[in-house]
Amino acid sequence: MAVKIRLARKGRKKKAYYHIVVADSRSPRDGRYIERLGSYNPLTNPATIELDFDKALGWLQNGALPTDTCRAILSYKGVLMKKHLLEGVKKGAFDEAEAIRRFEEWMKQNDAKIEAKKSGLEKSMDTELSNRLAAEKKVNETRAAKIAKKLAVLAAKTEAPAEEAVAPAPEENTSTEAAPEAGSDEPKQE
Repeated sequence: MAVKIRLARKGRKKKAYYHIVVADSRSPRDGRYIERLGSYNPLTNPATIELDFDKALGWLQNGALPTDTCRAILSYKGVLMKKHLLEGVKKGAFDEAEAIRRFEEWMKQNDAKIEAKKSGLEKSMDTELSNRLAAEKKVNETRAAKIAKKLAVLAAKTEAPAEEAVAPAPEENTSTEAAPEAGSDEPKQE
């Protein structure tokens, strides 16, 4: 019986999250499993991984084979590194204290990388937000300028007829011998 460490899909369509399980390789993907080791949510940035470190290490030492994705998850969390160092202790390459020291050093570096990524994501989100706010402010200013221009034109139009009504009418020509203007087709009035 081949035992695998693999993912079991949960959640709804396009909102998947996964359980990290130990299962017989012949059982269906979301079917029966031997033990649940943790969960993996790829929808968050960075992905959320909850893992029972000791159980996963125990299953790996007993011969469980991880799938490619689970291998990447176990490597990310340091389970494969710990297994590698413990095998070095068994072979006599170094003692257990050295293995623990190396593992803690590796975990510090890994945690620093993760924190750098998180802070980088937060910075990029902040700069993106400030850029979007600046662009929105610019659009609002241009929109306000257009509205002010239209209102000024409307105000000028409403003031023009009012000035015409107040202005005195031009004097009419009272002479009876007024000559018609040049180019006028109207007959003379006598």
